Amino acid sequence: MESDEVSGRIKKRRDEWNEKCLKPFLEKSGERQEKFENLSWIEINRVYDPSDIEHLDFERDIGYPGEFPYTRGVYPTMYRGRLWTMRQFSGFGSAEDTNQRWKMLLKEGQTGLSTAFDFPTLMGLDSDDPLSDGEVGKVGVAIDTLKDFEILFEGIPLDRVSTSFTINPPAGIILAMYTAIGDAQGVPRDQLRGTIQNDMLKEFHAQNTLVLPPEPSVKIITDIFEWGVENVPKFNLISISGYHIREAGSTAVQELAFTIADGMAYVEAAIERGIDIDKLAPQLSFFFNSHNDFFEEIAKFRAARRMWAKIMRDEYGAKNPRSWWLKFHTQTAGCSLTAQQPLNNIVRTTIQAMAAVLGGTQSLHTNSFDEAWALPSEEAVRVALRTQQIIAYESGIPNTIDPLAGSYYVEWLTDKMEKLAWDYIERIRKMGEGSMLRGVLAGIENGFFVKEITNAAAKFQREVEEGKRVIVGVNKYAIDEKLKIPILKVDPEVQRRQIERLKKIKSERDNVAVKEALEWLRNAAENNENVMPAILEAVKAYASVGEIMSVLKQVYGTYKKPIII
Repeated sequence: MESDEVSGRIKKRRDEWNEKCLKPFLEKSGERQEKFENLSWIEINRVYDPSDIEHLDFERDIGYPGEFPYTRGVYPTMYRGRLWTMRQFSGFGSAEDTNQRWKMLLKEGQTGLSTAFDFPTLMGLDSDDPLSDGEVGKVGVAIDTLKDFEILFEGIPLDRVSTSFTINPPAGIILAMYTAIGDAQGVPRDQLRGTIQNDMLKEFHAQNTLVLPPEPSVKIITDIFEWGVENVPKFNLISISGYHIREAGSTAVQELAFTIADGMAYVEAAIERGIDIDKLAPQLSFFFNSHNDFFEEIAKFRAARRMWAKIMRDEYGAKNPRSWWLKFHTQTAGCSLTAQQPLNNIVRTTIQAMAAVLGGTQSLHTNSFDEAWALPSEEAVRVALRTQQIIAYESGIPNTIDPLAGSYYVEWLTDKMEKLAWDYIERIRKMGEGSMLRGVLAGIENGFFVKEITNAAAKFQREVEEGKRVIVGVNKYAIDEKLKIPILKVDPEVQRRQIERLKKIKSERDNVAVKEALEWLRNAAENNENVMPAILEAVKAYASVGEIMSVLKQVYGTYKKPIII
């Protein structure tokens, strides 16, 4: 970015500063520690100057917002035109409970809905399944049939509110239910807005809600792509998720690399199916974690946008600039929350939320301070939402687009993280003999992703236990405390009522229609056809999540994760 003459003068000036200013001061006072590193163990220098980024070209690598390579944001006006969507992750108990919480949050100023499901729903089980006992409604809302969705969205107009669904093995079922609700409300399918997570590859890396094997999982995701581009063109058909990779203990670099690699794998699967990449790409979205190292997170988001733009344009040949955009949702780091001194979590979440906004997120969830203990109470979730609103309306941060652009440190770190992520991507590509899809599948089976994430998590934990990484209130500044946090507890009656509702639905529905729809689904799966039309028909006949998933399991089998040593 600098001429050779200017660069030489700056390097000479830095040498003078090191010798005449820094060295005498260090000899007298020293520094707090021998080496400074961020959470990806990238060593951080004392100071950065133009010589650290002289290899960067402004137009090629940084540019302006709304223009390739989108380092500074996908929209020309960013938050000066429209603030990010404030989308608090919420759901617990029954559909009625969650509907009430949603209406409270919308009244308090939330601008988008985000749905947490209970474990049975996440795993494609009905509430009356023996494996569901004790888990119904505990970590999210219980959904068995379309009836639950009808209650969940009572009084919530789908033409004015977008909804995100954090769900993976049954993602197609949930999309079908949302489409059915839209049909019932009279909302044209081409106007439905929202997101399904639908990212099974990262489940095999990290979160582990595993039902079907990897290859059939990718096949169904591609079915959803194929069906979705024609039927719900404004709906995000996948949220390619680094969040859970980071929650499992990865570094920021691993989160960036593995998420981009998974995204490339899905694009390759779509291209193999014959899907027009310029039709699909605008319906791809991403989901990242925002952790405690402020500048590392900002650099990660900027690097992700730049990488994806290059990949879509230069590797996959997307022609429409809209296809080069990386749109992403951010959630603050759940794994950073502490049960000790929980009010400290408000500060952590604020720092993380500011990093997400400075990094150019399209939507944001801020964790509640009590989530290390339980699902958030109403007071805690209100504070979390107010955190976003204060950043939006009081901090001044949204008034300038990418205000840290040009910072020697931020530009150096953005470039460094991109280079390290590319190194990972090339390793994965090599495992697939040139194919990212085959490489990711190979990395799942040989344990590559699990080993990398586990090793990073173990290293971080050792540093915490040895006091090398300070966690305030945990391994430093700890106190004896008697916590007085109101805990949200799910009524055990939720399970009984949910099972009764399911039983009633099964007795009153047209079971002939259910049987025919499930048989259609079985035939589609067995004959390698798109399963989405049959799933939608089954959902509208009030077939249950468990019944639909059971057919898919019978055809495709179930997955047992290999033991990785």
